[in-house]
Amino acid sequence: MNKSRLVGIFEVTGSVLAMIYALLIASNTGNEVLGFSLLLLSALLFAGWGYLDKRWAFLALQFFYATSAVIGLIRWG
Repeated sequence: MNKSRLVGIFEVTGSVLAMIYALLIASNTGNEVLGFSLLLLSALLFAGWGYLDKRWAFLALQFFYATSAVIGLIRWG
């Protein structure tokens, strides 16, 4: 699989998962663990995108989001 196809997959999938995460957390329906799991997966996909595209600031930002997801999982798990 070529780089641009992987970037597209990471970008779209990561974005969709981040939107679902936001809706789950905002809905306050008891789905926090699922939401933070999706945030972690989204951050990993976005980190892959940042690495492949050499977007180092974007890659660094994903460490913050991944850390936030882990904190959320520990807090709500």
